[in-house]
Amino acid sequence: MLTESDRPTESTLLAIVRLLRWDKPAGRLILMIPALWAVFLAAHGRPPATLVGVIVLGTLATSAAGCVINDLWDRDIDPQVERTRSRPLASRALKVQTAIGVALISFVCAAILAFYLNPLSFWLCVAAVPVIICYPLAKRFFPVPQLVLSIAWGFAVLISWSATVGKLELATWLLWGAVVLWTLGFDTVYAMSDREDDLRLGVNSSALFFGNNATNAVGFFFLATVGLLVAMGINLQLHIGFWLAVLGAAILWFLQYSQLRKADIPNPVYGQIFRQNVWVGFVILAGMIVGEIF
Repeated sequence: MLTESDRPTESTLLAIVRLLRWDKPAGRLILMIPALWAVFLAAHGRPPATLVGVIVLGTLATSAAGCVINDLWDRDIDPQVERTRSRPLASRALKVQTAIGVALISFVCAAILAFYLNPLSFWLCVAAVPVIICYPLAKRFFPVPQLVLSIAWGFAVLISWSATVGKLELATWLLWGAVVLWTLGFDTVYAMSDREDDLRLGVNSSALFFGNNATNAVGFFFLATVGLLVAMGINLQLHIGFWLAVLGAAILWFLQYSQLRKADIPNPVYGQIFRQNVWVGFVILAGMIVGEIF
């Protein structure tokens, strides 16, 4: 039995919460959304409740592990970046050993959930792990590290779709492409707030790679996302609810693009646009469910 002195202090527990980003749910939800898109579309709007529960818990466990791995790799870089210097490993509020333990627990939880899935989905889960682990390293040698993150996000579609119907279809890949491009768009926006720090530290980002054309690149990614969602909707013969949702998302993305074109944008605006994409994702999810059922 733990003695009082052995119990984690409240500050340690709060630091673990911040390490897992549970105090900032937007990043957790925005990974869950593509998984929910896939499971509801593959199941024609009526997936088994147990499967939805497994997928929701799986995305939470996976994103938790990804956050910890990211902070472990970047624990010496984050203190030099304004946005990340207060993270628990950067500020030394948590020990590396504690973070490794949290990462292992998160991966174990994800693995237990993966055993509920069929073999194709299970091995897709396995294939996703190296991408999750290596993503934080990509900024050190790959010019567009956000593409690696986008591919990691895309696994949520492949895993969830195959878990529902046991195979991957044309619509799966159209949705996968839409998710990859959408993620490239909103994560490039997120990277815009760190451009000065990244340039000073010599690390890569899509915001730096596209330079003065970063805003136009984001606009293109969002436009291409709409195009692939339209192609998928035609392939699945979705109904009016889906098309209204896509129209609403397209308008919101255009407004975000227009906002990015303004000069001298305050850094908090980039985070606001990132968080707005959570709501865009849920609007599309609602449209997919309605578009399948009615």
